This record gives sequence, C-alpha cells and structure tokens, in this order.
Amino acid sequence: MASSRTELKALRNLIAEADLILETSPALPQNRTGAARENLKAALAITDDLIGQTKLSAAAVLGRKGGSAIAQRGSDYFRQLAAKRKTRAGGRPRKQSGE
Repeated sequence: MASSRTELKALRNLIAEADLILETSPALPQNRTGAARENLKAALAITDDLIGQTKLSAAAVLGRKGGSAIAQRGSDYFRQLAAKRKTRAGGRPRKQSGE
C-alpha cells in the first residue's frame, strides 16, 4: 500500500512531536530517554527520505532507463540510422511541373 505524501508528512509531524516531548521531559533511568530519542531521530530520517522519494512521478522513475537502454544498441546502430536518413530522404513528394 503506497502512502500519500500528506500521510507521510503527518507521520513525520507525530514523530517530531514525540521527540520534542522526550526532549523536554525529565530523563528516565538507564538512558531510556536517549535511546528513545535516537530511535525517533532514525524514524524522522526515514520519513524524510520517503517524502523525498514521493516527489518523483512514475514516468520520471521509468524514464531514467531510457538513455542507458538506447546506448546499448551501440554506435553501429546510430551509424546505420544516419545512412538511412541520407539515402532514403522522407517527406512530401515533389510537385510535378506542368500538371
């Protein structure tokens, strides 16, 4: 199930708020506050990364392969294309004079 960007931002805000609560509360024994804040900072980093990844559309993600797939054809392929353009000129047929 893909999460929308607004849901990810809401999750990020909840995590940031929990981190702020732990920051302002008194320290718990056995360094539990520090460990919890460290986990929340990791969760913040992950949600920020997920939010950044949702900026790309599906077409942009698929479009990244385009240049590398065409480059695999090699220079001989493009040389043949250039030769075809020179010998088989396309376009509109010429007008016949006198008709």
